[in-house]
Amino acid sequence: MKKETANKGFSKGYFAVIMLLMLLLPIISIAIDTYYNPDMALMALTGKWFVFWAIGVRLFTAGLRQAAKPAFTAQHIFHINDAGSQVIVRELGFANVCMGLIGILSILLPGWCPAAAFVGGLYMGIAGVHHIIKKPAGANEVIAMVSDLFIFLVMAIYLYWYFVK
Repeated sequence: MKKETANKGFSKGYFAVIMLLMLLLPIISIAIDTYYNPDMALMALTGKWFVFWAIGVRLFTAGLRQAAKPAFTAQHIFHINDAGSQVIVRELGFANVCMGLIGILSILLPGWCPAAAFVGGLYMGIAGVHHIIKKPAGANEVIAMVSDLFIFLVMAIYLYWYFVK
């Protein structure tokens, strides 16, 4: 298999952004916050920073990109080349901006964190399951599927801890 065939549908930039927002930046933020707030529960910090980065910043920036340039999501994530699909992707972008904004504002309004975790986590979980059902069409969709399911799991664990603690 040629290298170009093996990498078809794979965006290094998309992968890097997902790794930063879904894993590296939350973990770095948790580590820094733990240093300055050693008495704060690890699960509280996990919820705080994964909601901010993986729900807030990820969905907000994805939403901005989907609203401004819907062709990328349509073509490179869902492999739809019909220009008519871009209207729907743009609408998805508006919803993502709204959900992302709740996650971002949860840093300033900590009481919003569980709600943002619930809405964003449920959205990610449903999207991840949908990717499984329709079978990912390319590497970028696999990345989206895995990251969606990972964040769903993190949010589910956080919410379980939050309501049971």
